[in-house]
Amino acid sequence: MEFIAASRVSILVLASCAAALAQTDTPIDGDAVYRKHCALCHDKGVGRAPQLLTLSQYTPERVLAALTTGKMAEQGKALTPAESRSVAMFVTGGKAFGAEEAARQGACAEPAAAFDKPFSGPYWNGWGVDLSNRRMQPAAMAGLRADQVPQLKLKWAFGFPGGGRAFAQPTVAGGRIFAGSDSGKVYSLDAATGCIYWMFKADTPVRTAISIGAVGAQWVAYFGDQHAQAYAVDAATGALLWKVRVEEHPAAMITGAPALYEGRLYVPDSSYEEVTGAAPKYECCKFRGAVSALDAATGKLIWKSYTIAEAPQPVRKNKQGIQLWGPSGAAVWSSPTIDPKRRAVYVTTGDDYSDPAARTSDSFLAFDMDTGKLLWSRQLTKDDGYNLACPSGDNCPTVNGPDFDFGCSPNLVDLPNGKRALVAGQKSGMVHALDPDQGGEVLWSVRVGKGGPLGGVQWGNASDGQNVYVAVSDHYATKDLKEAGGMFALKLETGERVWSTPAPPCSGKSGCSPAQSAAVTVIPGAVFSGSLDGHLRAYATADGRIIWDVDTAVGYESVNGVKARGGSLDGPGPVVVGGTLYVNSGYGMFGEMPGNVLLAFSVDGK
Repeated sequence: MEFIAASRVSILVLASCAAALAQTDTPIDGDAVYRKHCALCHDKGVGRAPQLLTLSQYTPERVLAALTTGKMAEQGKALTPAESRSVAMFVTGGKAFGAEEAARQGACAEPAAAFDKPFSGPYWNGWGVDLSNRRMQPAAMAGLRADQVPQLKLKWAFGFPGGGRAFAQPTVAGGRIFAGSDSGKVYSLDAATGCIYWMFKADTPVRTAISIGAVGAQWVAYFGDQHAQAYAVDAATGALLWKVRVEEHPAAMITGAPALYEGRLYVPDSSYEEVTGAAPKYECCKFRGAVSALDAATGKLIWKSYTIAEAPQPVRKNKQGIQLWGPSGAAVWSSPTIDPKRRAVYVTTGDDYSDPAARTSDSFLAFDMDTGKLLWSRQLTKDDGYNLACPSGDNCPTVNGPDFDFGCSPNLVDLPNGKRALVAGQKSGMVHALDPDQGGEVLWSVRVGKGGPLGGVQWGNASDGQNVYVAVSDHYATKDLKEAGGMFALKLETGERVWSTPAPPCSGKSGCSPAQSAAVTVIPGAVFSGSLDGHLRAYATADGRIIWDVDTAVGYESVNGVKARGGSLDGPGPVVVGGTLYVNSGYGMFGEMPGNVLLAFSVDGK
């Protein structure tokens, strides 16, 4: 999902880039190493490769880690240690190893108040506010009326040091903000001012939202990192309580926020093997998505259920004579949805990475929350075998699928007719409603976009009891960028279109796109959607009129003294709590505009 190529041509270039790394000798000169081995992909942002503008905001330690033990380790095997260090310093703008990253700038002058009643006031917990993942903030919690939205102005900006992707949605509880970052640092900030109460350093980047819950009298913050590790830290102090790796596959990671219920933490697995699988010498592929239930107090594994029941087996050999494996894939990119009524955990899954195609990819799945048993599954797209070797690389699955992952958590909603539904958009451009009480029976499916790689509905829809609100990201599905984005409101009961609003055109920015990939958020009377052009807009829920529009892709004077700039809005959506809207800006992947800022907007900036 996250690692799908920008275009079919780009996919071929990425595969050839990986092959070139294995065939060449390099001088110990950062510029030369980059030009010879890296520029082919990074200069153009091929696939998920961050461009130099994004890399320049990182530290050399972070780049070196990616080349040796992280997501670029497969490509980095061809480089000597000296070459890896030299290119790490070059791409980060000549930074030296060991340089500080504004470690304690912006610390709060006064000690924090006791964090003992975090949910006594307004809050936004985890990915979707509540267990149902509806991304709907009620009026009392929002503290912001629709008629006040046009008056929103910047209150403060917080800069993430050494970052180029602000991709971790903030959680707000007890007057504090909890937010991860692409440097691996997790922050607790004062929600009113943005000053820092504490900072915790995870082993790798943290892009999940953070879930807050109690263990006895102690309040705990739970999240996951890009090494498939789940963490529990003291929410008041940031002290580590436990850390557990939920999946041993080297490409495994956690992108969806862990869901917390009745002392158990439900953790989803995703991976970047869709990228490493493109290399002709790589034995593609063995990762399977999963959900793990952990004891929230200790991190002990209670159960683990794979999204593909069958373990990968040898399938065939590619043209290089390399053994290929399958089935694989069906990653869980989003946060699980909890259904206390049926004691079920619902997830949506991604595509297959290799042959044979599984029956549970591109699907809704329901697991028993007590045992992990699969209760039912409903596949919406069959034979979606895809990795970055496609369409014609050595490791492309024979079905050469359309790449129609689900990246949305399903909204669990009550319908006006008394039934319930699970609603989620898909990268196919379709929105689906399923009946969780009838084994996932399809209630309706409606098309809102063209769909494709990085297309359709990407990261999240929102529901307010009457409608479901979805944003469309069709940047690579249409030649006319005017058709790339757009907002839709559909009746929850029938899927009938209530209104649609085309994306406003964008211009004056490099690679400008009006595609709307970020998750959607709704409050009574207004729905918010971010765009790849950096704009955050509010739409009237009654008729789709744009009632507020702010360009976040500008520079900011941050409260913590870090050089901060906004960029493309992708991945997480805004959260609205107690009269303030919080949103991350910057997503330096796929040629999008990087950024490193968390923004707070309130009425008249007060």
